[in-house]
Amino acid sequence: MRRSMASMLIVVGALSTPLAAQDAPPAAPAAPDATAPSRGAIGVGFAATLGSGWQIESGEIGYVRRLGGGFVRALSGSLRIGAFVDEGAILGGSRGIVAAGTVAARTGQMRLAEMGDQQALTSIGFDVTFEATGYLGSHSPMPQGSAWAAAALLPGLRVGSGIGPQYSLVVGPTVFFGSKTEVRGLLAFRVEAPLARRERHP
Repeated sequence: MRRSMASMLIVVGALSTPLAAQDAPPAAPAAPDATAPSRGAIGVGFAATLGSGWQIESGEIGYVRRLGGGFVRALSGSLRIGAFVDEGAILGGSRGIVAAGTVAARTGQMRLAEMGDQQALTSIGFDVTFEATGYLGSHSPMPQGSAWAAAALLPGLRVGSGIGPQYSLVVGPTVFFGSKTEVRGLLAFRVEAPLARRERHP
């Protein structure tokens, strides 16, 4: 009788273990890694063509999609709104409105220096941005007329981290295509702020 009771207790104990495991609530999903970089970012900045005479000065806002690897590390689309400015005028040197849509691709960074710890590493380095832009202006003093396209090659200095804001200063040639083709300089200062990562719910 004692042996039978002992055997029954062993069997009940063995069966109760998987049953208890089945009744246990599912484990909570792991929290997202706060140190992992967000792939999306909002970019704002200021862009201006360079030179004497009539130039373009504009503010810009857009969306940046950071990529994991390869030669191209980021793709972006942005909208610019600004005005034509006569660099030779002391007063009243602006006229009209100019709007532009830009798509761009950016290379990886050639790092010059790194600061901070591994959890919040700030890097300083160079990269190159390729841009294609379509312009539309009112009361345009430009020789291209009221609508034209442009392509730009912009080397730049970038400072920031993968999980925080990034600051960049780019300058390089931009080619205007229209009734007349010409090359101008383009200078832009930009800030990228990463979007918050969404938590995954079961």
